[in-house]
Amino acid sequence: MHPDKFDHLDRFRSPPGLRAYEAVAAIVSDDHNAERGQDAARAVADAVLAEAGPNGLTEMVVELTLKLAEALERIAAEQGLAAADLAEVWFAE
Repeated sequence: MHPDKFDHLDRFRSPPGLRAYEAVAAIVSDDHNAERGQDAARAVADAVLAEAGPNGLTEMVVELTLKLAEALERIAAEQGLAAADLAEVWFAE
């Protein structure tokens, strides 16, 4: 489903949750141009900073972290791994 067709305003419990969704949607919505997706995600972060200040940006980061942790926990459980181990593998350089 295209993000513009998803009535996402009613689905999010908080403005940081909505903005976190918008940043992620910017990345995943264009598989053919990663740079454009990253630019769009940066634009969301810049807008949050301008509209809500550093505290608002912090809240968006926390919301993103919580959602990523939930996803990692689900994936790890399906693969019989510890979520912390999976996170370490995903973020290792």
